[in-house]
Amino acid sequence: IFRIFIIRKIIIINAYKKNFNDQKRLTNFYKKIEIFIKKEGRRPRILIAKLGQDGHDRGAKVISSSFADFGFDVDISSLFQTPQNIAKHAIENDVHIVGISSLAAAHNNLIPQLLNELKKRSTNKFLVVVGGIIPKNDHYQLRNNGVNAIFTPGTKLLDSAEHILQLLQSK
Repeated sequence: IFRIFIIRKIIIINAYKKNFNDQKRLTNFYKKIEIFIKKEGRRPRILIAKLGQDGHDRGAKVISSSFADFGFDVDISSLFQTPQNIAKHAIENDVHIVGISSLAAAHNNLIPQLLNELKKRSTNKFLVVVGGIIPKNDHYQLRNNGVNAIFTPGTKLLDSAEHILQLLQSK
């Protein structure tokens, strides 16, 4: 007997907004999001994705929830995606940012492939950001290939959201 399970991707909201210590800073960030919305006609949209055989999705879920609380529209990919699948998803869903969560040390292979797929398939300029266990020695290569920002463990969630929004506004 075969069973098919449909998994619904649910983003938990308000987990960060209610418990954030610096409400003034959060309010100021919301104002920046509103400015972006007025200028662009929509919220900043980010795709949170996992490439290759990386099945560790806890960080991706935390980022997804927090960015939703911060005012982003958030898409979450399924696990074990190819660069081609992620590029297709980013283009079809008209995201501004592709955020790759990497914990399985395949970033030096898979992220350049993703960047090539995005360039090959679209004239849009996507911001590509990477978070997770990325050794310092790999930062230069990733940035040289076109990664816009790298966030390592310990980066505060609002710091990363502010940095990404700033990159997006200067694009």
